[in-house]
Amino acid sequence: MDKQSVVMKRGQGETLSVLGTSVRFLCESEKTANGFSVMEVVLPKDQGPPPHEHPWDEAYYILEGQARFQVGDMEAVFGAGDFLYAPGGVVHAFRGASEAPARVLVMDAPAAAEKFFREVDREVKAMPQDLAKLPEIGSKHQLTFRTAA
Repeated sequence: MDKQSVVMKRGQGETLSVLGTSVRFLCESEKTANGFSVMEVVLPKDQGPPPHEHPWDEAYYILEGQARFQVGDMEAVFGAGDFLYAPGGVVHAFRGASEAPARVLVMDAPAAAEKFFREVDREVKAMPQDLAKLPEIGSKHQLTFRTAA
C-alpha cells in the first residue's frame, strides 16, 4: 500500500453519525498505509463514547468548546488548545461538556478506528434500542466497552 498526499478543505470529507457525535475523516488510513488517521469529532453536550479500550493509541486536540475526558484514573474537563494522549490498552472516554458542541481533532495510530465508526454509523440508528449492538461491533474491531468507574 502506497502513502498518498492529502488536502482536505473545510467541509470536505466523509462525515458519519456515531453515538450522537459527528465524525469527519480528514486523513483516512488508506492514505497513510494504515500508519495513522485523523478525524474531526463534534461532541454535543453529554454525547460521546462510553468508557472503552483498544490496542491502538489515540491523541486528542480540542479545537473549540469543552469536553470531559477520562483517561485511566484521570477525569477532567479540557478546553480549546488542550491536548491529551491515551496509549493503547488504557480505558478512556470523552463527551461534550459545553453548551455549544466541542470540536476535537482525534488521531489514531496505527489507524484502526475507521472501520468501527463506519459499522456503527450503518448499524446503530435507533437510540437507545440499537445500543445493544455496540459490544459485538466493538469486539469485531478490537474495541472493548467498559463500565464507568
